[in-house]
Amino acid sequence: MQNSKFASVREQFPAVENLLYLDAAHQTPLSVPVKAELDAFYTAALNYAGPKYGWLNRVEEVRAKLAAFIGAQANQIAFTKNTSEGLNICASGLQWEAGDNVLLLDTEHPNNAYAWLSKREAGLEVRLVPSDKKWADADTFAPYVDERTRAIAISHVMFHNGQRNDMASITAFAKSKGIAVIADSMQSIGVFPIDVKTLGATAIASGSHKGLLTPQGLGFLYTESKDIVPTYVSNAGVANARADLVPVSEPLSLRDNAHRFEIGNFNLPAIHALGGALDLINSIGLENIAEHVLGLGDELIKVCDELGVELVGPREREFRSHIYVLDLTEPEWAEFFKSENIRLSPVRDGIRVSFGIYNTTDDVKRFGDALKKGIGVIKKSAA
Repeated sequence: MQNSKFASVREQFPAVENLLYLDAAHQTPLSVPVKAELDAFYTAALNYAGPKYGWLNRVEEVRAKLAAFIGAQANQIAFTKNTSEGLNICASGLQWEAGDNVLLLDTEHPNNAYAWLSKREAGLEVRLVPSDKKWADADTFAPYVDERTRAIAISHVMFHNGQRNDMASITAFAKSKGIAVIADSMQSIGVFPIDVKTLGATAIASGSHKGLLTPQGLGFLYTESKDIVPTYVSNAGVANARADLVPVSEPLSLRDNAHRFEIGNFNLPAIHALGGALDLINSIGLENIAEHVLGLGDELIKVCDELGVELVGPREREFRSHIYVLDLTEPEWAEFFKSENIRLSPVRDGIRVSFGIYNTTDDVKRFGDALKKGIGVIKKSAA
């Protein structure tokens, strides 16, 4: 799909006409089709006081659509509030014992790290593996594995530098050792094709407000593992629950699929919105989206090379993503880009530029012009 085709996609995102939006790794702007789904939900709520069973049918329709999107079955998908809830379900529910260990990169997102670090007092050893190269693969973790290693918890794409880790290598290695892999796909879902069978992770947790184009407050957990047990239970997760909602007196039987993790009262408007977002993404095609954002990255790297600005993350296409962190560490940069009406994020090692389906090469040029201007202003004042 050519850049001109993405120009028509851009028309579905009104916010990008009001500012230069380069912050998809934080959240994506609302699109017209997603807003239409939200409006339809609230109109029904306003006029008919909630057609609950119709809404719940819509939940299952969207669940099936999301499952197909990642090559899973609908019963392998649990809706959650966000990525953090899914990761905590795994950290609490994976069957580990005191003295076991889990491996994480020392640069992991805190919401992944804290889910596991919070278990140290219960006896789980958390080994923080040095990030000594531009991406992680099996060789990154192999020296830190022993007979008590229970899991590797890792982000598919890292938020702070855009590195796209070699998940196939990691999951193949982990499987050979009987180790679970818990993947955070928050920064990759909706941007790169994800097939659960190819990825090979034991569980995948994600939110939906970035590549999945849906407002905050909705996530999902994929797993077919029976080794992860719920840490809390409600009627929604009980297989032998009674239709009349009277609590059963016999022993509880939990659902034998991912639905055992759900506790009811879904974020119904967001799930409706996700349905519209998936339709939009599918109409474009994930392969096209991935190529588009990588192509924008090619252009951005050219701009940076011309201006002498270093890239913090990897330059190799197979290991980079839609996220590019520029080695601009002076504190004035964030305010400068704000004054230029450019939305992006300062992160650990510089300024993060992150592309979405609404961005074009013209956006890269406009950013390059601002970057050149900033170098003249900020570098000169620093000197």
